[in-house]
Amino acid sequence: MDKKRCAWVTGEPVYIAYHDEEWGRPQYDDQKLFEMLCLEGAQAGLNWLTILKRREAYREAFANFDPSIVCNYSAKKEDTLMQNAGIIRNKRKIHSVVQNANAFFNVQAEFGSFHAYIWQFVGGEPIVNHWKTIHDVPTSTKASTEMSKDLKKRGFSFVGPTICYAFMQATGMVNDHTDDCYLSPTNNIKT
Repeated sequence: MDKKRCAWVTGEPVYIAYHDEEWGRPQYDDQKLFEMLCLEGAQAGLNWLTILKRREAYREAFANFDPSIVCNYSAKKEDTLMQNAGIIRNKRKIHSVVQNANAFFNVQAEFGSFHAYIWQFVGGEPIVNHWKTIHDVPTSTKASTEMSKDLKKRGFSFVGPTICYAFMQATGMVNDHTDDCYLSPTNNIKT
């Protein structure tokens, strides 16, 4: 018997695995948080499945999202990445990963870790929602708007309120599995 999942999940195995094993699960690892912030930015204007299918190519292109390496990427390296068919070849999006790596270190220096900084927008604990259908789930919230403004102020790019909310969902800062999903908080399954 197939499990009932959130309505946005297609039959694609990579989508099913992402939904079942990652989406909505609290993430505290700084490098993984950096990866998800960058991938959500890359997704702007595109389908998330497009990014998921290219995730390994992104990891290869951006040194497994190690900000200590990425922050040193030169303009020449960025130009080389523009030739990489495995990632979205958008100059602004490629540059944003490098820019965000530099901003990331400033945040770590100020707050001790990126996760300490980013989780403050939800008071340090996941927000557990109880949405009946996918149509009830917002695309942005007051918290994602505040996060967006603060990230931009700190030098991050491709971090609008909608991108920030998708990032919050992806990293478990909010649990938006709908009530009919087997991973819904109403089903009392620990994520």
